Amino acid sequence: MSSSRRNFFQDVTIFTAGLLGLSGRVKAATTQASTMSDEKQSPHHRHPSETSKDASHAHPHVPVVTPDVPDLPFTLDGATKVFRLRAEPVKRKIAPFKTIDAWGYNGSCPGPTIQVNQGDRVRIIVENALPESTSMHWHGLEVPIEQDGVPFISQKPIAPGTSYTYEFTVHQEGTFFYHAHSAMQEMIGLLGLFIAHPQSSYAPHADHDYAIVLQEWAILPSNTVPNTASMEFNWLTFNGLSAPSTTPLIARLGSRVRLRFVNLGMDHHPIHLHGHQFVITGTEGGRAPESTWYPTNTVLVGVAQAKVVEFEAKYPGDWMIHCHLPHHMMNSMMDLLGGRQIQTANTTDAKALSQMETLARNIGVEHVHHSPIAENANSVPGFPQDAFMEMAMDNAEGVAKPETHGLPANWSAGMMGMMTMVRVLPDKQFEEIQSLIRNHQTPKPEEHHHAS
Repeated sequence: MSSSRRNFFQDVTIFTAGLLGLSGRVKAATTQASTMSDEKQSPHHRHPSETSKDASHAHPHVPVVTPDVPDLPFTLDGATKVFRLRAEPVKRKIAPFKTIDAWGYNGSCPGPTIQVNQGDRVRIIVENALPESTSMHWHGLEVPIEQDGVPFISQKPIAPGTSYTYEFTVHQEGTFFYHAHSAMQEMIGLLGLFIAHPQSSYAPHADHDYAIVLQEWAILPSNTVPNTASMEFNWLTFNGLSAPSTTPLIARLGSRVRLRFVNLGMDHHPIHLHGHQFVITGTEGGRAPESTWYPTNTVLVGVAQAKVVEFEAKYPGDWMIHCHLPHHMMNSMMDLLGGRQIQTANTTDAKALSQMETLARNIGVEHVHHSPIAENANSVPGFPQDAFMEMAMDNAEGVAKPETHGLPANWSAGMMGMMTMVRVLPDKQFEEIQSLIRNHQTPKPEEHHHAS
């Protein structure tokens, strides 16, 4: 074959390949432009999995459960969902031996959880039954300036005995919260969760969806009213309760679990889950792109932030989840006995036990050493530390509940402060507890065993 003939066929081949390549690039560019156009039309993050063929449309979202906090009901005015919130003083029993005077909404602190769908029109009527003016801010939500809730800037304060109506369309999805826009009113409890479910449920699908509000309180000895000007906090709560009163989170073995944390206090909280790894899938800004997910087991929930994590409940057991700041893993030992401080050193075992036994009698539980101590413990500098604080309250009022059924005796002895459990249960145990929950049954007391 002549050189010119070979060159001709080579040129044709190159030209054809060029056309095919150009066609592919044009097609790709057209697809990319179409995708970008779709994304520009949406004000939300587009999760990669949500655009795939096996996206979550087949799975409707599951309602968020806020343990120990009710949901806020609504009525319909045409297509508008109408909610009513009443700001008022509330009493909150945060532990079997501690009741505080807080402020909240509709008798609850934190306030009841609002759940809506992306695209909903909502009207929220806020009534002020407090002795001073207040307002309401919708944290993280994009609302018109007239609905933003900052006193004197976007609205007049809501005077005592009056109400104010907020109305807006929820075009976002994610984990948000509402709170009074006054610093010390926030610290005395005026906040609650606001959940906006997406139009198309998230992928992967979550079987359980729990929400927890992180709060901290400064309560002086022999007092019930939080000192909202204090910078030192001695009571830490999940959803308004301190362990062991916090309700365990129940999950079926093999399920996917979503946990939402909201923090409106003065401290950041590193929340740690035992036994499992999770990924951080969202913030107070909404769903995070999957490209940002990474495995971890501790998430720092900063002040005024929301963090959403998800994990596969692979391992059966009763796994603790708690703030890992050491002082946030304990209840106050300063004000339990009428203002008498309980020391953690330079005392004796007998003296420490005597003080705690007084408290135990007051709340109807028994206080003994549930874990052994050494014979020479009193001669060791620094003793006692945690030994005297281990008080089982398994059957105390507000502690025993369906979600605690099947836990071993003395399980509550080491449960204090900002903590609860994720109970990953096989089918039989899971269904047994769900039956107790549906029938509002309290589990039978377990036999207590004392360490020798």
